[in-house]
Formats: sequence, C-alpha cells, structure tokens
Amino acid sequence: QVQLVESGGGLVQAGGSLRLSCAASGRTFSNYFMGWFRQVPGKEREFVAAISRIGGSIYSGSVKGRFTISRDNAKNTLYLQMNSLKPEDAAVYYCAGVRALIRPRPERPDEYDYWGQGTQVTVSY
Repeated sequence: QVQLVESGGGLVQAGGSLRLSCAASGRTFSNYFMGWFRQVPGKEREFVAAISRIGGSIYSGSVKGRFTISRDNAKNTLYLQMNSLKPEDAAVYYCAGVRALIRPRPERPDEYDYWGQGTQVTVSY
C-alpha cells in the first residue's frame, strides 16, 4: 500500500496563496491516480481536483481557475497550488490515491483507496 502525508496548510488572508504537498511512500507513486478533497465539520468530504498518472487533471467548479493540481513522480509528491483563496476555501484538505490509470468518477471519495491525515487551511477575511 501507499502512505500519504500532507503538509503546507496554515492561515492565510483572503486573496492569498498556499501550496499544499502530499508526500507518498511505500509504492510506486507514478502508478497512482491522485486527488485532493476537503472537508469542514458537519459536511461531507468535497472533491477539489484530481490528476492522472500522466498529468491529466480535472477540477471542481468552485476552484477551477484558482487552484492547480500537479505531481512530480520523481519526487513521489502531489501538489495543490491554491491562489485567490476565499474564506469558503477553509477546510481540512486531504490527498487521496488509488492504483489505477483512470477513475470513472474521480469526484467520489469512494473511488480512492488511500488517504492522508489531512492538513488544515484557514482563510481569514
């Protein structure tokens, strides 16, 4: 199995930027389809973005144009560059992975087998 560890969360003012990282270990990272999700208390986990093994990406409508998902297979790391942050982007952000080329419904959490512990993002007004 693969182990995932997120980092890079923190407090940022609205309009600011953060870059999240997700370090993978244990298996060949390049074999994994990866995603970012977020969750606030009392709500379901929400899809943010996903990226295929070769770099094809998709985004939720709420972050498209502001966030960029990327991966460095040589460094076994997934990234989420978040720009123009809004207070409603505040959440715990999770990276997720599944050993697959593609996923039919990448926006669904149950399409992924492995999850990190999450990193908190707080956006102040």
